[in-house]
Amino acid sequence: MSERLTPLPMTTIVTTDLIGITRGRSFPTDELEHYQAAGCGWVPANSALTPQDIIASTNPWGAYGDLRLIPDLASRVTVGNGPDAAAPALDFIHGDIRETDGRPWSACPRTLLRDEIERYRDDLGLQVNAAFEHEFNLHAGFTEHLAFTLEAQRQGAEFGGWLLSALRAGGVEPEMFLPEYGKHQYEITCRPTLGVAAADRAVNVREITREIARQMGVDVSFAPKTKADAVCNGVHLHVSLLDLQGLPMLYDAGTSNGLSTLGQHWAAGILHYLPALCAFTAPTPVSYERLQPHHWSASYACLGQQNREAALRICPTVSLGGKSVAAQYNLEFRAMDATASPHLAMAALLIAGRLGIEQRLALNAITDEIPDSLNDEQRKARGIVALPASLAQALDCLRDSAAFNQWLPKPLLDTYHALKTEELALTEQLSPADLCEHYARLY
Repeated sequence: MSERLTPLPMTTIVTTDLIGITRGRSFPTDELEHYQAAGCGWVPANSALTPQDIIASTNPWGAYGDLRLIPDLASRVTVGNGPDAAAPALDFIHGDIRETDGRPWSACPRTLLRDEIERYRDDLGLQVNAAFEHEFNLHAGFTEHLAFTLEAQRQGAEFGGWLLSALRAGGVEPEMFLPEYGKHQYEITCRPTLGVAAADRAVNVREITREIARQMGVDVSFAPKTKADAVCNGVHLHVSLLDLQGLPMLYDAGTSNGLSTLGQHWAAGILHYLPALCAFTAPTPVSYERLQPHHWSASYACLGQQNREAALRICPTVSLGGKSVAAQYNLEFRAMDATASPHLAMAALLIAGRLGIEQRLALNAITDEIPDSLNDEQRKARGIVALPASLAQALDCLRDSAAFNQWLPKPLLDTYHALKTEELALTEQLSPADLCEHYARLY
């Protein structure tokens, strides 16, 4: 009699691509040592996949080339069990895409982020500490609930409890699971971490959330807007800068808003390059259904302190319990959603901030008023500019930003423009309502 078979545990090497989709290849977990040094095969044209799963016809790679996906063992995520006791363990490792001889591949977004983190360290003497907040819609047959209520929390409590447990097991350091303003909308926050691990952690939040939803048989979507009349889902990226000894560098108690001179230059760089940045942080046609006035997202490039209509916000700090204000002080980037690649978007943001520091840009676009309530002359006097109104406009802003583009590898930039041009063509006939439903299914 033959031996009864049981499923082999599998480990997956993953890469999260230019459109924020996590892809990879799996192997028996007991063969991990075999894949540590040389990884597994990968294909250049994979980077040109649109969200509609079509390879952009004008991508730079065509059918040519081979690559390797090399695991970064320090990034491994393992979640042994979940609500479905029969489901296999979740086990994946973030990878870097390299040439077959080991050289970094120029269109790898994780490599781009690592290179920029190293520039901060080597050229500026700074470390980057960051965290992503995610909002999502959970469709589990719940009745509609009032915003922020205990009832809403209790309806999602089983899902939230499993999610927090799985995130903790995966090393994500979750902070809070909370009901949000929208119907069936929730938010998950996690603690900040240094460098590339912050973007890895954003991917882990998304994929672990999807895994728990899959095991519980419910639908989840991180899309920026799931229905025409729905409240929007954002991704907020919190950033603080530390010196190499770990001391905070953004705070200065002697300024009116607490922002140090270094922080002012960094924020000015973000706001100066923000129209081009939107091509990476708000990278789908449906993103611009969210980036509109009075949506508590962002429609103008400005800095605010207690202003949730500002693209960049100085986050509140508390002195209760003797907490250090400087240690808490951070800036929140709000013009982002989960159709963005965490690694690519974070790298682009850091490039813009670094250019602000290096060019010593002046910070003028500050307001704690709703930017749309100001007239054109008032906005012009403060240097507040409107963000692009569409993905096509954002891509044009990116093409026109030579100073920004010089820090992006040409193969990555060419691939990105090719796939986004294809995506625009594939969705140009969709109404706003259809766009929302389309991307709700994809993300």
